[in-house]
Amino acid sequence: MNKKLLVFLIIVLNVGPIIRSLHAEVRPWKIDEEHTNLYFSVDHIYAKVQGRFTDYRGTLRFDPDNLKDSTISFEIKVKSVDTGIGKRDRHLRSADFFDESKYPFMTFTSQSITKAEENIYNVSGILTIKDVSKELVLPLTFEGMRENPLAPDMEVAGFNGRLTLDRLAYNVGDGKYYQMGAVGKDVDILVTIEALRKK
Repeated sequence: MNKKLLVFLIIVLNVGPIIRSLHAEVRPWKIDEEHTNLYFSVDHIYAKVQGRFTDYRGTLRFDPDNLKDSTISFEIKVKSVDTGIGKRDRHLRSADFFDESKYPFMTFTSQSITKAEENIYNVSGILTIKDVSKELVLPLTFEGMRENPLAPDMEVAGFNGRLTLDRLAYNVGDGKYYQMGAVGKDVDILVTIEALRKK
């Protein structure tokens, strides 16, 4: 065998594993459901109605040094909407708004995560509500990562993000209550996440 070719093969065989290790798969985080919340706030005449969704599934892979392979996704049960008033929650689940019997889930799946500034990351993805899917960007602040003070064998990471959605753009209501001046169309969203994994 040609000596140059032999040297080349040796280099490839030795360098290949090193390169692969530098691009190792991002370790997953387990979303801590007790300390993760999906809040919303919307105008009602002069008041602010606040609520949250309590039943969801989420996956999170995040490494600030490997954003290419980092991902975030959520599947949220519309039935779990909770504003503290049962009558209002039933109305939100009805065909007037979310039409939960026909569209039981909302989903968000990231397509890319990029660094915006300091510890803020833009999570670009697809949000689907009812029969509408739209691209959006969720700015997430990475609050940090540390040893969990309540479970020393675990790491904990935290994220917070805010954005405003036009509910009418997702067919959450036909505009009747907005035109009446009863329910606003712009919904403020707060996503707050704690995630855990073994050290």
